[in-house]
Amino acid sequence: MALKFKKSYKFAIKSSFYIALFTFGFLAIANYFLLHLPFYFLLLFLVALFIFSFFVLQYRVENFIYKRVKKIYDDVSLLENTDFRNSPITTDMETLTSEVQKFARDKKMEIESLKIREEYRREFLGNVSHELKTPLFTVQGYLLTLLDGAMDDKNIRKKYLQRAEKGVERLVYIVNDLDMITKLELDTLGIETKAFNIIDVIQNVLDLLEMRASKKNILLTFDMKYVRPINVVADLEKIQQVLTNLIENSIKYGKENGTTEVSIEDFVNNKIIVKIIDNGEGVEKHHIPRLFERFYRVDKSGARSEGGSGLGLAIVKHIIESHNEKINVASTFGKGSVFSFTLEKAKNN
Repeated sequence: MALKFKKSYKFAIKSSFYIALFTFGFLAIANYFLLHLPFYFLLLFLVALFIFSFFVLQYRVENFIYKRVKKIYDDVSLLENTDFRNSPITTDMETLTSEVQKFARDKKMEIESLKIREEYRREFLGNVSHELKTPLFTVQGYLLTLLDGAMDDKNIRKKYLQRAEKGVERLVYIVNDLDMITKLELDTLGIETKAFNIIDVIQNVLDLLEMRASKKNILLTFDMKYVRPINVVADLEKIQQVLTNLIENSIKYGKENGTTEVSIEDFVNNKIIVKIIDNGEGVEKHHIPRLFERFYRVDKSGARSEGGSGLGLAIVKHIIESHNEKINVASTFGKGSVFSFTLEKAKNN
């Protein structure tokens, strides 16, 4: 097996060889004309000079790079990797360059990630401000109108107070959703799993939202009649909220005289997949990756008139992921959408 040297040694060997060769040549010429020393003496001198030059060069160059180059690394805070910080730095400039480039790439990615997070933070704060500002100004407007004299009219007073109450309810709704999603993100909202029949939960949600759907003449239904129960293991209340948010969403963006259909299918041996299928507006392809972001709305104007906090899908995603399950969306613009999520089957299924 060929013996491999570090590039720093190769550098020192070559440099020492050139120095020794030059000196040997110079001494050989001087010896021929002046000194008349034995040839073996010149050879010993050559070997000694080569060894001395090798060690001096190796030590000096490594020491120079360690002190100078490493100081540069430290100054620009590139050396965050403990193992690399403690490893010796040699004259292997190719390795050195690749390490610098690697750290530079990592830093660039980190900076880009921070920029994305900063942009997301600004967008989030702007969205929160907008969502809270609308009901706040509504409540303030009605109250100021009442204080300016409209309070004396009994009919106007009642109507304005009722409208102000709706604004307050919307504020409470947004704050409650913000509180929930914060707890979900911090993992402080515990998941209490138990076995239950998912058919019953879906039916309860369909019954609860039937009146809202009837305003747009949207039919809420199963894809088929499920005779036998389908038991799953999950947090019942939170899965009910997932179903409520998804079906509400299908109604909000559904077409007049449309349908929202719920189906349950076997996914893998120990999983089922629940699908909420509508024939509503659908979502354009470029919106789909951002659907589960907080306050992200496909229709920036029309969606707010339908109410909601803008956090429904974000909450859905966090609840499903806190169960270690998956949620997916497929949509065709103008034809409808399919939201689906997986759940673990109960063992007695």
